[in-house]
Amino acid sequence: MPRFFPAAPLVRTTRRTLLALAAAHVVVGGAHAQPAAPSPSPAWPTKVIKLVVPFPPGGPTDTASRIIGQQLGERLKQPVLVENRPGASGSIAAAQVAKSDADGYTLVMLATPTLLAPHLYKKAGYDTTKDFAPVATVYDLPIVVVVNPTLLPQVKDLRQLIATAKEQKTSLNYTSSGTGSFGHLSMELLKQMGQFEMQHVPYKGGVPAITDTLGGQVPVMYADLVAALPHIQAGKLRAIAVGSPQRVAMLPDVPTIAEQGFKGYDAVSWGGLLAPRGTPKPVIDRLATEVQQILADKATQDKLLNAGAIANFQNPAGMERRIQQDYAKWGQVIRDKGITTD
Repeated sequence: MPRFFPAAPLVRTTRRTLLALAAAHVVVGGAHAQPAAPSPSPAWPTKVIKLVVPFPPGGPTDTASRIIGQQLGERLKQPVLVENRPGASGSIAAAQVAKSDADGYTLVMLATPTLLAPHLYKKAGYDTTKDFAPVATVYDLPIVVVVNPTLLPQVKDLRQLIATAKEQKTSLNYTSSGTGSFGHLSMELLKQMGQFEMQHVPYKGGVPAITDTLGGQVPVMYADLVAALPHIQAGKLRAIAVGSPQRVAMLPDVPTIAEQGFKGYDAVSWGGLLAPRGTPKPVIDRLATEVQQILADKATQDKLLNAGAIANFQNPAGMERRIQQDYAKWGQVIRDKGITTD
């Protein structure tokens, strides 16, 4: 029996039930190196902490940052100021934080696009694997393959999508939120594993991509679940596969890609806190402990779910492993497919 992986409820009439279901499965559980900062005083923190968000206000990363920031401020007895610095898949914000003082007063909320930006931008200005001290993972964001049921009425699972792609005399188009987006990379990995072809039609953002998938300009999209869910529930899009290793609570009847013949396939976007490399270990450990306790609170879990994010704590060592693994894995996809945003 599959183990459900929760996703964010977006329909008011089902929210209470879905939150109860999701709560049972929340996971709580070199180069450019900067000089090591002096050991923090026992009084740390003694001033405002800045939390930089690499994306505009309103999205899951921003909302998660504000939820965590507010509670960190209450627990640390110092304000946590959230500052949005969007641009270039988050690389502008990450580069700024990488060059900040390693004193525990500047953090960034890493998201998967920012993690991978150095593979896509020649002048990203930082090395994700070397220029930061991992603090803790905070959330996961499931992604889903959807089709326009009017354009592809015969496609109800991944096998049928691949068969349709192979039968087309011209390439079947699919879209994502942009070149180098996580949906783009995830579909390219699937194409590579399944040995089939589809043509990527990039958009500048998830909203216009979904709009044109709904309108019939593009028949297939690899989308963030939080953005696609209302349209799936309305029957305007058909979900045929989820990228996470486990099924999601909002789509319990939609199998994972791994279940549909692609063993080991795993595509989950995620986010977590980073500090500049060289930030004292006692500061990192204190922050990680506070984040773990914040994410263990059901009210916080529910707030994150309502924003489309699933609470998922990993300690600094666990986050560092995840960074290294995802940076290598998706970097290989980017190189194999020759993907660039420059």
